[in-house]
Amino acid sequence: MPITLEHVTFDCTDAAALAGFWAQVLESSVDDGANEFFATVDKEADGPALMFIQVPEERAGKNRLHIDFASTDWAAQVDRIVGLGAKRVGEYDEYGAHWVTLADPEGNLFDLAEVR
Repeated sequence: MPITLEHVTFDCTDAAALAGFWAQVLESSVDDGANEFFATVDKEADGPALMFIQVPEERAGKNRLHIDFASTDWAAQVDRIVGLGAKRVGEYDEYGAHWVTLADPEGNLFDLAEVR
């Protein structure tokens, strides 16, 4: 049997709160049983789920791994996600792609690319 990707996991200070942010970003919902220590989003969906686990240490430095998203309604999605609590970090137009780097409420970086 091949290896499958099950979760993308975020270490965080409040699992339920950060899961709530990401559920809104993905226009989904936090799975049942979420609390400040552990939460998931889209566990029953096809593909990997997002998992959030409370850890005692704070995040230090830049993410070494981040998630990339894309949208045909790029500007509206950027505005919507910033309205949910993301921070706009930078905008780039390189390598034939246009994207914005954002930070979630706990500082985890992610990108949203414009589908041209």
